Amino acid sequence: MRLRTAAALAAAGSLGVGAVAVATGRWVSGLALNPSPDGPAASPASAHGKLTVHAVGAGQVTLTRSLASARPGVYGLSAPGCHATVGRVLETTPDTVTRRLERVQFGRLVDGAQVTMTPQAYTGEPMGAHGLPYQEVAVDGELGPMPAWFVAGARDTWVITVHGLGTTRRHPLVVLPLLHRLRFPVLLISYRNDPGAPASPDGIGHLGDTEWRDVDAAVRYAVREGARRVVLYGWSTGAAMALRVADHSPLRDRVSGLVLDSPVLDWQAAVRGLARGRGVPAPLVPLGVRAAAGRTGLHADRLAGSADPALLSVPTLIVHGPGDTLAPWRASRDFAERRRELVTLHTVADAEHQAMWNADPRGYEEALRRFLTPLM
Repeated sequence: MRLRTAAALAAAGSLGVGAVAVATGRWVSGLALNPSPDGPAASPASAHGKLTVHAVGAGQVTLTRSLASARPGVYGLSAPGCHATVGRVLETTPDTVTRRLERVQFGRLVDGAQVTMTPQAYTGEPMGAHGLPYQEVAVDGELGPMPAWFVAGARDTWVITVHGLGTTRRHPLVVLPLLHRLRFPVLLISYRNDPGAPASPDGIGHLGDTEWRDVDAAVRYAVREGARRVVLYGWSTGAAMALRVADHSPLRDRVSGLVLDSPVLDWQAAVRGLARGRGVPAPLVPLGVRAAAGRTGLHADRLAGSADPALLSVPTLIVHGPGDTLAPWRASRDFAERRRELVTLHTVADAEHQAMWNADPRGYEEALRRFLTPLM
């Protein structure tokens, strides 16, 4: 980041401030708008750099100590050719953190490996991650077919999971076992610019402003396949999409509930938070916001309509916390305060964006179970 910033400042002398401002704004906006096919690289929780594996023992792994590696909860460790799941912290030293090694899903975790700690605790597909049978299906959207996983259940209320910024349909795998135990049919969808899905015409993401129509297509698919009702379960920008569907979809009467994890209720704040999380110098952050608006056609209050609590008409669970540096928690708190009769707010204390389950799996799942039980 420092090298890129230095290069930008040096270029200002030869190209002119205006040209550099445009280029810098485009680069900063690209952190939020460019598709991320390699998984949750855009999540602040996985933006703390590489960690070194110092030792691997029976049921435990020792990592470089950092804010990320010392966080409580359950996370993934990702490296080329390897993915593992780690649990609670067992021991700390000034330089290292030893955590419980829950499982190595594939590959080998070896001393000296460079790994990234990620909220994507599991990878692969439902069978490989949890031993759950599934079907690979295609949801027909306005840009073409989009791959999805369908895990069957006994109920006629389906849960449709909508992953968020910088992640893929693998991220919702963390809650799939609970949803399956509750016997919900679950559709884990992809949308435009995801791996295997059609690209958007301009090749960039729109923070939910166009992607919500792909979620709407998933609702149509579920209804055609026998769903009488659907619960939309969105993370980050996926939560913004869920709100838009519940407000705009021709089939919104089929939406019986919403689960919003780390919801992005203010797209400009999300772009600013993502830029800061990448170490972008403060004077350059507004350039990124303006560039994002110019490239997508978004304006200041765009997307805000569906985030208006007055428009909410179905029971909603918001899971969020003050540790989220990308999507402001106070927006979720205010949303819940304004519609207490419909909104349940479950606060998670020490969790980054889209890592609410990771920080407290047991508490998260109990709040989710209680919310979903009346919607069965």
